[in-house]
Amino acid sequence: MSGSDKTSKTTGRLYLVPTPIGNLTDITLRAVETLKNADIVCAEDTRRARILFERYDIRCKPYSYRDQNAARMAAKIVDWVRDGRTVAIISDAGTPGISDPGYRAAKAVIDADLPLEVLPCPTAIAPALVLSGLGVDRFAFEGYLPVKKGKQTRLRELALEPRTMILYEAPHRLVATLSDLNEYLGGDRLAAVARELTKIHEEIIRRPLCQLHQHFSTSPPKGEIVIVVEGLVAYTKRIKKKIE
Repeated sequence: MSGSDKTSKTTGRLYLVPTPIGNLTDITLRAVETLKNADIVCAEDTRRARILFERYDIRCKPYSYRDQNAARMAAKIVDWVRDGRTVAIISDAGTPGISDPGYRAAKAVIDADLPLEVLPCPTAIAPALVLSGLGVDRFAFEGYLPVKKGKQTRLRELALEPRTMILYEAPHRLVATLSDLNEYLGGDRLAAVARELTKIHEEIIRRPLCQLHQHFSTSPPKGEIVIVVEGLVAYTKRIKKKIE
């Protein structure tokens, strides 16, 4: 953070600060400096935030900012920034605003015509994509699939998606999601499941969807999950080549 950023208290500013997806040493120097200089830090999980803060001697007490209170906290963050305070938001891991409530505060600050800054992004998307061995030239990030309403519609859309697809999933829903992908996209569609990226127990399993479903049905997963699935264009080319 520059000196002018630190001393300018007339406008305030909201920073979205990415945090490591696993290995705590993956945080940037700028992220640590921003968190140390912030007047207020809001965290999706204050317990996990304290672990990070202790590691890097960040002394502020984090405010809770999660799905359940995001609307109320977003309004409060706008007031803080308008009053000239420097506010930082961190998520559980990765970049605030990507598949988490950080986007609500960002939009509220934008709508209020107040300063917003996003630091460069640690994210599970890029390493999972590259490690999958599937096409990286064009890809679509789908986040979490709907749990109920709209799920079948989304799956039908994914079956026709030409690009490599990246999805997030909770470990307790992985088997059900692989079953759905197997049904709608085809069991011979190539895919990869990346688990616990950057951590001690990092694991990448690359197999057709039907085999991934069988594997995790008998070996329930733990930890953070990213699913990468072959797009329709690559799948069609591969099947056509196989036939020829």
